[in-house]
Amino acid sequence: MTFAEFNQSIAGDPAQPPAGLRGAAVALWHDARGDWDAAHDAAQADKSKAGSWVHAYLHRKEGDAANAGYWYALAGRRMPADGVTLAAEWEQIARALVSA
Repeated sequence: MTFAEFNQSIAGDPAQPPAGLRGAAVALWHDARGDWDAAHDAAQADKSKAGSWVHAYLHRKEGDAANAGYWYALAGRRMPADGVTLAAEWEQIARALVSA
């Protein structure tokens, strides 16, 4: 799946992620559709570094910097610098996951 196809699936119907989409990518898909709880559940279920990265992003979005910091560390990543928007981070993660 390309990044463009991933974005198209977000705008589409049904309310289920595309077949074949897994783990952290499913979490980002739900987040983009405004379902933080489903996104969090999917990120938490994905025990990989990618799942931890999305988990960190979600807690950053939530405003819980301490919890986000914990998950960034598990992902082997640094919390984005001040000025990096949530939208920019979401796109960075999505591009990394769907092109992997």
